[in-house]
Amino acid sequence: MNFEKVCVIGLGYIGLPTAATLAAHSLQVTGVDTNAHVVSNLQNGQVHIREGGLNALVQSVLEAGRLTIRSAPEKADAFIIAVPTPFYEDKRADLSAVMRATEAIAPVLAPGNLVVLESTSPPGTTRNLVVPILERSGLKAGRDFYVAYSPERVLPGQILRELVENARVIGGIDAASAEAGCDLYRIFVKGEIILTDCTTAEMVKLMENTSRDINIAIANEFSRLADHLGIDIWEAVKIANLHPRVNILQPGPGVGGHCISVDPWFLVEAAPHLTPLIRTARQVNDAQPRFVLQIIERAAGGSLAGMRIGILGLSYKPNVDDLRESPAIQIAYLLKEAGAVITAYEPNCPAAVLEGLNTVSALQPAVQNAELLVLLVAHETFRQLQPQELVQLTPARAVVDCVHLWNHPSWQQAGFTVHFLGVRKE
Repeated sequence: MNFEKVCVIGLGYIGLPTAATLAAHSLQVTGVDTNAHVVSNLQNGQVHIREGGLNALVQSVLEAGRLTIRSAPEKADAFIIAVPTPFYEDKRADLSAVMRATEAIAPVLAPGNLVVLESTSPPGTTRNLVVPILERSGLKAGRDFYVAYSPERVLPGQILRELVENARVIGGIDAASAEAGCDLYRIFVKGEIILTDCTTAEMVKLMENTSRDINIAIANEFSRLADHLGIDIWEAVKIANLHPRVNILQPGPGVGGHCISVDPWFLVEAAPHLTPLIRTARQVNDAQPRFVLQIIERAAGGSLAGMRIGILGLSYKPNVDDLRESPAIQIAYLLKEAGAVITAYEPNCPAAVLEGLNTVSALQPAVQNAELLVLLVAHETFRQLQPQELVQLTPARAVVDCVHLWNHPSWQQAGFTVHFLGVRKE
């Protein structure tokens, strides 16, 4: 199948890099978003996502006229849906954005078109939700047009490279749809492309993230046990991993982002009676911020009321600006609820504004009045920070390091008392 024009709906962390990559391979691409601010900024060449190489790539394809930005889909040979799929308070998947995107495609759908859903979705979404909406056009899926599911499998900070190099799974509603999807992604994907059915492809993405969530949960539970037993979890993990068939992950303040902290709930929703392990792992990781709160309270000597605390790191993982579902932000709010006076700094998103939290755009104002510092994200910026430098910026001499970044003796030598997650100090 040949493609000349592609329409990408959703210009977030996946949609925009995908649209720009397709445009860089000489296709005519229409990027669509319902956020007027995003549309306006992109039309003026301003990229709203911090991702290595993306700004230059987007500007180049915009200037070349191969990428145009719109607020509604236009006729195309293929449509890619890359919109968010969050969940409701009861943990059910919120597929409203997928529904709206699909409904917007239906009026411009033509015979021979391909529609690909990339948004992470509960098993059955492509066949049972997307197809019926598209068929309101009067066309028949599998006869008049092709439908496939192909989940993104990329790492923030490495998206442009991994879009091209990673293996890609494409699940069609039938074999012809899977082949059509392969024709589209082979334009830029150098990694292996695996074809399957759409429900299997949906399940694969959820299995990948759920497996990681479970592995993180056992590491976090080990950290609580180590704290209870008075041992060093970081030493214990290092020793255990010397076993050739053991690979325990490192514990942390929780699990965030729009994938690992969300996707397992889609499987729980699909079959609650079959997923007690998945549910429990989610509950363990969701509870980790409260465990961190207890460590901070202990380091503070009890009550946090009125204590001035500098928070270092708000993103959900190191070296990205993505704040979605971030456990660091949850911890900041928990500290505020406990009466602490919070000043938070996120170096990758210095302009971050969070309701009810005092955020600053530089390190010094975050620490200059602090009585206690809490390191929540292992950013390279913080890894390179020297204790002799920090000690000159803050009156705080107690630090809670939740990511085991400042474990060098030089921190103690500079006058800091460092408390680590999973290492109990009496």
